Amino acid sequence: MNNNKTLLALCLASGLLLSNQADAGLFGSTGYTQTKYPVVLAHGMLGFDSILGVDYWYGIPSALRSDGAKVYITEVSQLDTSEKRGEQLLAQVEEIVAISGKPKVNLIGHSHGGPTIRYVAAVRPDLVASATSVGAPHKGSATADFLRQIPPGSAGETVVAGIVNGLGALINFLSASSSTTPQNALGALQSLNTAGATVFNAKYPQGIPTSACGEGAYSVNGVRYYSWGGTSPLTNALDPSDLLLGASSLTFGSTANDGLVGKCSSHLGQVIRDDYRMNHLDEVNQTFGLTSLFETDPVTVYRQQANRLKNVGL
Repeated sequence: MNNNKTLLALCLASGLLLSNQADAGLFGSTGYTQTKYPVVLAHGMLGFDSILGVDYWYGIPSALRSDGAKVYITEVSQLDTSEKRGEQLLAQVEEIVAISGKPKVNLIGHSHGGPTIRYVAAVRPDLVASATSVGAPHKGSATADFLRQIPPGSAGETVVAGIVNGLGALINFLSASSSTTPQNALGALQSLNTAGATVFNAKYPQGIPTSACGEGAYSVNGVRYYSWGGTSPLTNALDPSDLLLGASSLTFGSTANDGLVGKCSSHLGQVIRDDYRMNHLDEVNQTFGLTSLFETDPVTVYRQQANRLKNVGL
């Protein structure tokens, strides 16, 4: 009988201990990604938040949230200029600030989302703690330059723009987006080619390297700037998108690229790394997590960035 009482007491004590440990985070959130300010994700061209249950940021928001981050997913026009997409994102950032009760956000933008978050950081630095660019063509894309060779105003341009605009509208519909902004493929193309990027950078130079392949200012107007990108168009034989990115990578010649963005063009502020074994879609853990087996998991890279922001008080 005494032995039974002793066993019961030990069980109760163990239960209380485990409960306290769980409250301390040992069995829940570790706080590894618990940034001071919310993380706001901004998609690229032809991007979305979620379609038919499939997230653009495949597995990334849940991984960040699991260890403490507050994460908001935005959606802007799939196809438009960097400035117009930036204005749409700014309106959402203002809402997030109001909802979260935090005065600033940590912006993370993939592909065309890079220039989009730069616009917000440039015009409203008071709302932005940091801007992290992932595989973004800050100095233009060779693929966009190749497409811009289609004569402006030609029948070919009209046909191609119509097809791409239709695709953008379909993605917008399937994602049940609240945005009704008309798709503007030619505006997107102008923003993403070298000439358009040069004009944009002259207006919004924050974080842009002044050398061909160096780093930019780490901090401007109180906003911290970071970037990373990949240089391997072909990473997983099971991923059908590798074929498309392998083909588009040919427009870069001998320049290292991720299939749509050149290595040096991805630089913004502090360059975390510019040569991950990732292609343009791997950078957001697509397609369905079929990424290289010989590189850091993309989800881990986002977790590391959240922890980096946390450690500098952001």
